[in-house]
Amino acid sequence: MLHGNILTPDGWLLGELHWQDGRIQRIDGKPVDPASNDAPRILPGFIDLHVHGGGGADVMQGAAAIDTLARTHARFGTTSLLATTMTAPDAEIRRVLGEIDAFIASGEARGARVLGVHLEGPYINSGKLGAQPAYARPGPIAEVDELCALAPIRLVTLAPELSGHYELIRHLSERGIRVQLGHTLGSYEQGVSAMQHGACGFTHLFNAMTGLHHRHPGMVGAALAHAEFAELIPDLLHVHPGAIRAALRSIPRLYAVTDSTAAAGMPDGEYRLGEQAVTKCLGGVRLADGTLAGSTLTMDQALRNLVSVGLSLADASARLSRYPADFLGLVDRGRLAEGCQADLVVMDSQLGVQSVYVEGGVVAEVSITSGLVEGGAS
Repeated sequence: MLHGNILTPDGWLLGELHWQDGRIQRIDGKPVDPASNDAPRILPGFIDLHVHGGGGADVMQGAAAIDTLARTHARFGTTSLLATTMTAPDAEIRRVLGEIDAFIASGEARGARVLGVHLEGPYINSGKLGAQPAYARPGPIAEVDELCALAPIRLVTLAPELSGHYELIRHLSERGIRVQLGHTLGSYEQGVSAMQHGACGFTHLFNAMTGLHHRHPGMVGAALAHAEFAELIPDLLHVHPGAIRAALRSIPRLYAVTDSTAAAGMPDGEYRLGEQAVTKCLGGVRLADGTLAGSTLTMDQALRNLVSVGLSLADASARLSRYPADFLGLVDRGRLAEGCQADLVVMDSQLGVQSVYVEGGVVAEVSITSGLVEGGAS
């Protein structure tokens, strides 16, 4: 049981949240404005659909690294995530997918729950790689089906303008796999056509895609004009606060991701992002040529950043929990209601993390002596 200001789908309640066997049993309380008291803020656990690494570990390193990053991000409030791969040679992608599948099947997760895979590349445009290695190419349906047989791929990022990709988008959508448009030189018209074929989101909106011009709206224009969902990196480095506000006015269920690298939760220095070396410095991660290469963002900081640009705590929370859950079709995560998983983030009045629960088990709590968030056993 926890007592505090509880964010439910119907608003804030001051009261008690009870759970058993990992699921919420009941919530008792009275409506409240959380600004009226200093009791803890109890939020749905954060769901991050774009995670490359954390705690010094990179997804492409395999199962041990995935365990490390899952425990690292749990310290900052993430209770569910998608392990996100990089563009790489076919054999490497297949190896990593096999290791992710084995890790999920083992049930040995001690941090955030790994729900599956976000396949970011190799089916992207070689002219918009960003920090992706140069192995981009079109995706034959038969090959993609082979990859999907290796691990639970829940989300695929691709460039719609590549040969055969409209058919691939339709095929994946019919299989229940979500498709996002990203790392693309596609036009507004190609973005709209991709959505008509079943694409339903945009990967790190504004970054690594054709921008908005009033005579050539580009992929950004397609997102702003037509999208229900899109992911965005709110580290205030990848996207200007003004652009974030514009997207919030246009895309009803814009949701936050970290696009975090091995450098998340770590000091400045050199880390891996797939096969490439990246450097963490001045709050960002970059390749040697200065290209932004993922982020150091954690979801608790994403929440604070969204509040800082004008969102209410309830709205910001929805963009870290309920909307990504909705995007994946998850009805028992991303919200605090009877029957849902007891995935919880307890924060103080300054939005600092106090404790984190995954399916009812404590995975992180504040050390009384140090004030730091430390990993715990679930």
